Amino acid sequence: MRIRRGVYADASGWPHGTAKQAEVNHRLLVRAVARCAERPMLVSHMSAAALHGLPVIGGWPETVHVITADATGGSTSRYITSHRGVAPPQPVQIGELAVTSLERTLVDVATTSSFLAAVTMIDHALRVESERVEAAARRGLQLVPRLTRGSLLNELAAVDPRRGRKQAERAIAFANPLAANPGESLSRVRIFELGFEVPELQVSFPNIEGHDYWVDFYWRGIRKIGEFDGMVKYTRGAVLGDRDPVDVVVAEKLREDALRRRVNSFSRWIWDTAISPRKFYDFLVAEGVPRA
Repeated sequence: MRIRRGVYADASGWPHGTAKQAEVNHRLLVRAVARCAERPMLVSHMSAAALHGLPVIGGWPETVHVITADATGGSTSRYITSHRGVAPPQPVQIGELAVTSLERTLVDVATTSSFLAAVTMIDHALRVESERVEAAARRGLQLVPRLTRGSLLNELAAVDPRRGRKQAERAIAFANPLAANPGESLSRVRIFELGFEVPELQVSFPNIEGHDYWVDFYWRGIRKIGEFDGMVKYTRGAVLGDRDPVDVVVAEKLREDALRRRVNSFSRWIWDTAISPRKFYDFLVAEGVPRA
């Protein structure tokens, strides 16, 4: 597979036609451009996000984003988009590449990309850090979180961008480590932007027929549960494990029936509904979700 002029990679075994392939393709483009560059590159913004393993909604860029001291704004060549080095960052090393730190990457994305892209990445990063601290606590270790909303706001203050500061502050304030996956982040952003009441996340319903259950979304005022259904749990991955998909569907149905007896209503939606503002708006209205 041709990555750029003069650079090829073996494409056998790649996940063709998937979001994962797009991420792999962009990482390869970053590596290819870095190898052909006349001087060392500092990978930044969305390209750094790909290298840090952050999720994206909306696709990866077609050029490699870098920070350059002598860039004039957001200048673009065939393969590179250069950003002026406001508050030159301390790079980290990912493989053979110099990359902006996770905090700087999240701030750069938040100041230059959509609210949805920023929240999705910050949700993910905060959740991963929270899980790291919780895993250590289970082993008897008390760790101080390296990444928090406060550390992101400090990084934003240090960068002091000429544009995008308010939108970055808004994304950081809205981010929540309880969002379990990009589909839940997408749903939260859509609910907020469409003018509906933002629900509580990962609410516990203890001791229901001998089980403790957690739900994705809960509107406490009207006792309504909402769940984003990514379908992966019925088909593949760690969620399915060695269980038969039929058994998973039956267990989920029994769980939903038990929860329905504790609330006034229960709604499910899938990615195709949430990704479309028009479809999701109509769905939320039909399902009686309260307006903000």
